[in-house]
Amino acid sequence: MNQSILDSEKLHLAELLEVIQRCVYFLDASSRKLTWPLTKECLETRKKDVALFEAMAAINERFAKLQDTLGAAMRHACILAGEPTDSFLKVLSFYEKTGVLESVASWQLCRMARNLAAHDYDIEYAEFADHFNSLQTLTPLLYRSAVRFINYCREALGIEPKQADFSTEFMSIVKTKQADASGVIK
Repeated sequence: MNQSILDSEKLHLAELLEVIQRCVYFLDASSRKLTWPLTKECLETRKKDVALFEAMAAINERFAKLQDTLGAAMRHACILAGEPTDSFLKVLSFYEKTGVLESVASWQLCRMARNLAAHDYDIEYAEFADHFNSLQTLTPLLYRSAVRFINYCREALGIEPKQADFSTEFMSIVKTKQADASGVIK
């Protein structure tokens, strides 16, 4: 019975890892539909462009989904690893120490941007553009955390994404974004 529960929990983490890869895939696809950086003038000129605003809405949703899923998976992996999970700050600190997260502060910055994505319905086009440009700037940070987390799960827990349907594309996207950010693939 206990082995069955453990297997079920490992399967759940494997499913979350697959969802993380899928979130990266679709967030990247939506981001590629736009020309960056967005400007106030572009948004004012194209204020009735349904395709533009649908892509932006998708980016909001997918950025939030990626961070939410990554957070849930990190907590779940901590439980499987026997690490403290009584506060999410302890979870974040653990992953900062293991090198999954660049810093707790960087995660919190993404979280603040994610919260604005979910709740800000600003009509000031300059602020709207700034918000999306911030999401675009922060996205590679989430991608790097996602790949490091998936590597941690493989190495420390022996758990891989349930299916490899998105694995090739996920690695390609992450490598491209790391090269874009630094000029060198890490």
